[in-house]
Amino acid sequence: MSLVRRRDERGVVTLTLDSPHNRNALSAPLVDELGEELRACGEDGDVRAVVLTHTGTTFSAGADLKEPPEPLTFVGLLRRLVTVPKPVVARVDGHVRAGGLGLVGACDIAVASRAADFAFTEVRIGVAPAVISLPLLPRLDPRAAGRYCLTGERFDAAEAARIGLVTQVADGAVDEALAPVLEGLRGSAPSALAATKELLTARVRDAFDRDGARLADESLRLFGSADAREGVTAFLERRDPAWAL
Repeated sequence: MSLVRRRDERGVVTLTLDSPHNRNALSAPLVDELGEELRACGEDGDVRAVVLTHTGTTFSAGADLKEPPEPLTFVGLLRRLVTVPKPVVARVDGHVRAGGLGLVGACDIAVASRAADFAFTEVRIGVAPAVISLPLLPRLDPRAAGRYCLTGERFDAAEAARIGLVTQVADGAVDEALAPVLEGLRGSAPSALAATKELLTARVRDAFDRDGARLADESLRLFGSADAREGVTAFLERRDPAWAL
């Protein structure tokens, strides 16, 4: 069964995360499938832009703790979002947690509804947002990133826009806010879009080239730590971890 659904409409491909059993968590199969769909979009001359969205009330719950992807594989997915020569637009209409914020941050444009909320929950299970820092730190307000990555607090769509995580908060239906964005992309020259995206993502691509392998190793080390074992076990058992005060 496919975990990523594809729909084509006038040059715009919509890729929908469709893994309801785990709230669109980033399992190894979903990461592989999404990466392959993005590769195909990048090579398709008829595709002008990509919309990344979700079924249900959760955009993505973050890494699937029962079937996680290899850190380097996840680095590769985020890098593909950044480097695919088509604009990628995140359509967010629900909850976004941990690794899901990396997907949003790697997109070129992100439009969120008022129903969306966000949290860097890694510290709550004993790890750090190592890999997702690659697309996010070059784009986020540094002081806000420090607060939310360290505390794991939840924040709303308006705050996400203020700190640079999303581009726009929809006042009404998120698709109404997306419509002029997509029409603008449809009216733009494909080669110009690719060249402009390359200019705009230079700092993010530099972060991947410089730190990608190191942060994948750091993620692997953290997930193998005693704190992570306790944090993940507590999460799966729906209890507070031992360190909680």
